[in-house]
This record gives sequence, structure tokens and C-alpha cells, in this order.
Amino acid sequence: MAIGSGLGAQLGIAAETTYGTYVAPARFVEFTKESLVLKKTTAQSAGIAAGRLLPMSSRRVLTRKEVSGSIDLEVANKGMGLFFQALMGTTVTPVQQTSTTAYLQTHTLASVAGKSLTIQKGVPLTTGTVTDKTFLGCKVTSGEFACEVGGMLTSAYEVDGRDCDEGQTLAVASYANQSPFHFGQMALKTGTFGAETALDGIRKVSVKIERPQDVERFYANASALKKEPIENDQVKITGTLETDYVATTLDDLYTSDAATSLVWEFVGPIIASTFAETFRITLPAVKLDEGPPTVDGFGVVKPTFNFTGLYDGTNLPKIEYMSTDTTV
Repeated sequence: MAIGSGLGAQLGIAAETTYGTYVAPARFVEFTKESLVLKKTTAQSAGIAAGRLLPMSSRRVLTRKEVSGSIDLEVANKGMGLFFQALMGTTVTPVQQTSTTAYLQTHTLASVAGKSLTIQKGVPLTTGTVTDKTFLGCKVTSGEFACEVGGMLTSAYEVDGRDCDEGQTLAVASYANQSPFHFGQMALKTGTFGAETALDGIRKVSVKIERPQDVERFYANASALKKEPIENDQVKITGTLETDYVATTLDDLYTSDAATSLVWEFVGPIIASTFAETFRITLPAVKLDEGPPTVDGFGVVKPTFNFTGLYDGTNLPKIEYMSTDTTV
């Protein structure tokens, strides 16, 4: 029996072969919170019947089902690839680095068609019995990453799903020995793509990648369930840089509206040879939208610059992930 509180909860994920078709979770993540729920739409008959003061329960019908919510978790040194793949779209095979135990995943921005997850959560009753809620056809519609002074690298994923199946067997959770990426490993670089240099004065960084999709594909002959969402707008990449005003680099970019390549990375311990645990986001072209410095007191000037990620015409945004994972 599990502990009858959130201490006994679990979250398992698996990549689906067919949208909305169950795949038993084989990877379990340590999460900080989640809000995945089944949403239902009902309709109540309002027919007039002499003397009847309340609507009949038998005349209420379930007309639509879907899943929505979010998952928040720290970015760890292994076991994160399925989330990155569902967000970025590329089908990734980890590449072994020479003959070591280090494997590199490169998640380049691509269409998310066909990228869906089965997400199974275990929710404990106070008795310690863990109830199963298995969410099918889960599409990641956005992912946001953030890290600040003294903190962990965190991620948050917005999810749209097709259905909730409570009849599956709850998988037995097992966890790899993971370590989180953190501020002490963080670097931010800007400049010409491929030759970026470290930028001083950075206190906090956040990057959000949105994958707009038509999540309203409800049709007849589908038993109140949707078809796989289809991308219906361009990708949106935004972020913030909270700084101390130690140089004019960002201020100059804001004034000129020039583009710069931005690399945000976390480099951890060596896995083998020269290959270290790594999480890296590369945005080949960003432009600063707002944030010129202002003086509002006696303290150090601390501008916050907001930016938008754009396409440089050649290179696509990507997430690189070096770990010991041999599979995504």
C-alpha cells in the first residue's frame, strides 16, 4: 500500500504509435505538480412534462470528452527525452558518443504530427490505494523552461488529450537515479550563430515554446472524442532575461533591433571521456522586444529584456540533451 497522500502519487509516460491508443508507461518521472483532468460536456433535455419540477437524470447526456492540464517538473540529467520529443516534433534516436556511455539527443524544431503520449497517473486514496487515471492521445501544446539564481532548471508542459481510461492496470513505477540541472551549471551565450560568447550579468532566464494546434476536431462517428489536433499557426518562441546592467550588449540589440543567436545551456558532470551531462536550447535568431534600462532607486540597475525567437533562414531552434539514455 502507498502513502495516502501526494507522497504516494506517480506519473508514467510512453510514446504512442497511434493517436489515442494506449501504450503501457515504461518511463516514470519525478514531478512537482500536475493538473491533468478529464473534461466533459453534457447536455440536459428541457422537455416540458406536466407537474415535473426537476429535469430527469435520464435525459442528461454526455456529448463530448477531452483532457487538459499541465505537468511541472525539474529537468533532470536523464529520462526527459519523451517530453522534448513531444514538444519539438523531431523523431530522435540518441547517438552514442564514440564508444562511451554518453548519448546525445538532438530535438530540432519540426511538425508535431503523430507525436502523442500516453500519460498515466496514480492518485492515492487516503487508505493508501492508488487509483489509475490513464490519459490517452496527449499532445504537448507548450513547454516552458526557467532557471534563476540559486534555483533548479524547471519545466512546465501544457497538455491536450483525447480521453481518460480508468480501466488500465496501474504500472509499477521505477525510477532512475537522477540529478537536476541547476543555476550553478547555467551559461547564456549570444552572438553570431555557432560562435556565441558568454554574456555577463544574467540572473534569470526563461524560454517558452508554444505549438498552436486545432484541439476542437470533434466529428460525428467518433463517440464524443476528438481526432488528433492539427497545427494551425506558426510556432511561438518567447522568453525573458533578467539581468544586472553590467554591459550594453542587450541594450544595444534592443535599440538596433538586430538579431542575435542565443544559446542557453547547463553542463553537468562528465559522463565519460569529454562528454558531460548537458541540456542546451539553441535559438539561432532572437530579437529583443522590450526592456531598456531605467533607474528606479539607489540600487543596481536590473533591466529585464523580453525576446522573441525567429527563423534565421537557415538554422532551426533545437534542444540538445546529453545523458546516459540509450532510448528517448
